[in-house]
Amino acid sequence: MTQTNRLDIHQLRDILPHRYPFLLIDRVLEYETHVKLKAIKNVSVNEPFFQGHFPARPVFPGVLILEAIAQASAILASRGLDEPPGENIIFLFAGIDKARFKRPVEPGDQMLIEVSQTHYKSRMWKYSGAASVDGKLAASADILFTYREI
Repeated sequence: MTQTNRLDIHQLRDILPHRYPFLLIDRVLEYETHVKLKAIKNVSVNEPFFQGHFPARPVFPGVLILEAIAQASAILASRGLDEPPGENIIFLFAGIDKARFKRPVEPGDQMLIEVSQTHYKSRMWKYSGAASVDGKLAASADILFTYREI
């Protein structure tokens, strides 16, 4: 059975343990459990890393784009769990493959993050993800991760 939904920031905070400045998903526009998810990240010049990356021409760090893809992937994975994740569950990277950066993301941009599940076996997920701005690909990667109780 598939399910399509939206998630707001309050629901996301119940799923992910991340908080400002490291919660990198602002809203889930739609998802289909075990299949795909679309989310957005509004990029603001007020984010603290822009003070040093780079002061004269702020650029959203590529590793944080990968983190946003990973967070979107974890959100989708959490929707398929028998029980919703609580404060005692944390999703962890197991690998990143095929990471590519195509264009910079700057303050004022809205990143559309799209992920799709490509594999799942024994608490290990593999997702293919991409981040775009105004329909233009900014970055893509395959993300491998698991979760653990803490």
